[in-house]
Amino acid sequence: MRHARLASRALLILIALTGCLSAMAFPSDTSTKHPAPNHFPLTFKRHDFRAYCYNTIGCEVIYANNNFTRRYYGDKVAPPPRSPDYRDAWGLASYLGIPNFPPPAEVKWKSLDGVAHEASVDIGAIFKDELIRFSVSNEEIVEGLYPGPGPAGEPSIFLEVNDRTISVFMKAFIPTKKEQEPGNKYSNFREDLVLAWTRTY
Repeated sequence: MRHARLASRALLILIALTGCLSAMAFPSDTSTKHPAPNHFPLTFKRHDFRAYCYNTIGCEVIYANNNFTRRYYGDKVAPPPRSPDYRDAWGLASYLGIPNFPPPAEVKWKSLDGVAHEASVDIGAIFKDELIRFSVSNEEIVEGLYPGPGPAGEPSIFLEVNDRTISVFMKAFIPTKKEQEPGNKYSNFREDLVLAWTRTY
């Protein structure tokens, strides 16, 4: 009888642990880990910002006291991206020099099925460590080109609304010791777009 009780207790514990693991495996939103070791460290105290809307109706993103999506007022439809690699054309964020960190970005939009959504995206919480996200190994990076704690300058932060999904990315200018395009002396840098956070509503 005692063995039966112990077996039953062990089974209940196993079920409880399995339930916890399953719940943790499917979070409603995700934050990415820093994709490369950042031991300089590369930090930032100000950032640039831009918002993009795709596959939405009446998309509105307000951050740092600015409406970044005025062209989508009312029920105007934001079209889908033009190509699978559309983010390659983003360049750098256009709203410059925002001190870390304003209140969360307030986002209102309708997904293509007509359902209305509202979200508060806390940029300060996503980047609370103030570390620049990059995918270049430390050994490749040239140090000492910029004043301050790292060589990158102010990073660009992008907020994308695409149908039911909001994603936040960072892009930073990272000078490299080697040319990224052999023979092109102006290619000794990387500006990789790094996903920092995403959530589907």
